[in-house]
Amino acid sequence: MSATTTAAARTGRPARTRGGEAARGGGRPVGRIVTRTVVGLLLAAYAAVSLYPFLWMVSAAFKTNAEVQEGGHLVPHHPTLHTLTDTWNRLDFFDYFLNSVKVTVLTTVLVVIIYSAAAYAFSTLRFPGRTWLYRLFLVLLFVPGVVTLLPIVLLEGRMDILGTHWGLILPGVNGTAPLAVLMLTNSFNTVPGELREAARMDGAGELRIFGRIYLPLARPALVTIALLTAIPTWNEYQLARISLNDPGRYTLPIALQQLQSSNVVQYNSLMAAALIMVIPVIILFLCAQRYFVNGLMGAVKG
Repeated sequence: MSATTTAAARTGRPARTRGGEAARGGGRPVGRIVTRTVVGLLLAAYAAVSLYPFLWMVSAAFKTNAEVQEGGHLVPHHPTLHTLTDTWNRLDFFDYFLNSVKVTVLTTVLVVIIYSAAAYAFSTLRFPGRTWLYRLFLVLLFVPGVVTLLPIVLLEGRMDILGTHWGLILPGVNGTAPLAVLMLTNSFNTVPGELREAARMDGAGELRIFGRIYLPLARPALVTIALLTAIPTWNEYQLARISLNDPGRYTLPIALQQLQSSNVVQYNSLMAAALIMVIPVIILFLCAQRYFVNGLMGAVKG
């Protein structure tokens, strides 16, 4: 008599053979494979639908306007770089490009410096009203940006910065405050307090602790905030369209709007200008992708 039969006789339950267990468990891998296949197909379909407008834009940038209007194919029959070079030279895109770089870089640098210091204060220091002030920043997350557009324009008019690049930079810095404070405070909260205490025992001041310990450990969150600031600033159109009236101060989105408002729309030139505007954002994201993902995961955990 086998051990399985003996065990079944003692317990009064039917014996479970290995073949039966394999038969019952055989459906699980098949179900898993089917589920993953269906999910993969759905994601592939979604990716194709999402990527098609981008691929069409890239394709149109290397076509003539007549070929763009023909439509029906993504691969250019006679690809040419003339559209890109002509668009760049004809509209003085280099000047617009420099204006966008100036506004984006200054906004991003100010956001990282100001709100990393504010998040360090919320995370490590104790002062009156700290909790309520932090909650106020969180409440501002739910205020739509369009609501503040008119007050910003009126305030900038009184400050005599309306129509200047600072009229774009300062609202950008202020608008990023809630998200930046939230993410950076959560990131600083994960730093062990023992490191700060050990640094203080060695004679380090708050500024040195902040710069030597907290900032390096919060690098993913800092990069994430920098990206979440730089990309919307680079693409900012609404406030720029309202405030900027000097063509010498126009940014790239305004240049695109000028192309679209001409009497005869050159779709290939419009797509070439859009491609020129998108390339720096793609390069920036690809270079910082690893930090961006880690920063988002840290913010969710926090």
